[in-house]
Amino acid sequence: MALRGGEGRRIVLAMGSTPRRRQADAHGRITGGRAVSNVSQRREPTHGGDILTLGFATTVAMWAVGYFGRLPGVQAPVWVLMPLMFGLLIHGGRLAGRWTGRGWRGGLWVGLLASTLNLLVLGSLLAAGDAPNRVVPSALLWVPGSLLMGAFFSAMGAVENGRRTAKPPFAWPAAFAFVAAGATLLLLAAGGVVTGQQAGLAVVDWPNSFGSNMFLYPLSRMTGGVFYEHAHRLLGSLVGLTTLVLAVFLWRTDERRGVKLLAGAALLLVIVQGVLGGLRVTGRFTGSMDPAHTAPNLTLAIVHGVTGQVFLGVLIALAAMSTRGWRAARPKIFADARTDALLSRAVVIVVIVQLVLGAILRHMSHGLLLHITMAVAVAVVGLLAGLRAWGEHPDVPRLQSLGRALMILMGLQICLGLAALWATGLTAAAGTPAVADVILTTLHQSTGAVILACSVLLALWNSRLLRAAA
Repeated sequence: MALRGGEGRRIVLAMGSTPRRRQADAHGRITGGRAVSNVSQRREPTHGGDILTLGFATTVAMWAVGYFGRLPGVQAPVWVLMPLMFGLLIHGGRLAGRWTGRGWRGGLWVGLLASTLNLLVLGSLLAAGDAPNRVVPSALLWVPGSLLMGAFFSAMGAVENGRRTAKPPFAWPAAFAFVAAGATLLLLAAGGVVTGQQAGLAVVDWPNSFGSNMFLYPLSRMTGGVFYEHAHRLLGSLVGLTTLVLAVFLWRTDERRGVKLLAGAALLLVIVQGVLGGLRVTGRFTGSMDPAHTAPNLTLAIVHGVTGQVFLGVLIALAAMSTRGWRAARPKIFADARTDALLSRAVVIVVIVQLVLGAILRHMSHGLLLHITMAVAVAVVGLLAGLRAWGEHPDVPRLQSLGRALMILMGLQICLGLAALWATGLTAAAGTPAVADVILTTLHQSTGAVILACSVLLALWNSRLLRAAA
């Protein structure tokens, strides 16, 4: 039987295909005899979320190292801190090379973004110590040099990664929201140190710092309580900027009305939180450093502390709703789903009440017995909710993991609470903040924030993954 030319060529090509080539045909496409992976072809559109997430994550990690490394009592030398900073830039570039599919360009953009954000603290290094709101002449070289250096090190990390690419195990919007939540947790911890060191009024004006622009206050003058308070303010500026960019990103990329509204609520909360923090110092809108023109407000300090925790919960909710799992969830029919929902929501409520009582106790030294009594209620409700999520839903791994985490956190918090109670006695005896008091009370407060975040996640995922039988 005669075959047409085209058909004959197709048969010859098919017969000549090797198993290796046929496998490449199944998993990729052939270009010039080479199999090209479909990983990059199937990448979800990121709208720049990959660069934003990794750039902000690198910045938050660098600020965390810088903050803890410069704490009094640590004072890590520059030759220790600088390699760590460069290492974080390289690692950020390595992740960009692996997860963004942009190669060295992805690393370059991540490093450039991180270096741009780091200008918020670079001004403190370049400030002229003898005059407010002025920088040293070499700033003209340091600013572009720092940008180029950050871009270079991150691009180098992406090149070091080679051509190994992989689909990231998360959605970029969710990862960005979790980065914002991580920055907020760092800010809450720094705020706890400020309270523990009784340094809330160490800087007497706001939004300036002793008459200087907050971002141009010399690092050499940040000692003692001024360091704690000023570092807290700088971290607050980073959290505010992160939230602003996150909100705009979600408004532009997420079509769901609920997510847009929640992003707007997060932005509004962080603005209110910043104003509350300033008014806690001055009592009114004034740039004066004269004590006659300021009226520090302890009530606002309490509100400021609690609002920060609620803000963290909002960011965690945004992160959960932005995950792939949230969009793809198929609820499980469960007869007692309403019980799970009510119990997990009750945990959120009692935890917030306990945070209020804890803030009152820490700022005013009142209500210890009430705080301890409420702790028992929180422990009972939290352990019940955690045990139920862990034991009743072995076929829903997310709920099981959250339930286990909540129980572990509750146990840890009880131990920290007892330790903090002992440590506050040391401060009362000495008359000045004891190191153990500051560390343990800050850990206790930070763990409370993590418990709130975990309980918010449990409540949200209970409502998403469980449905009562009709």
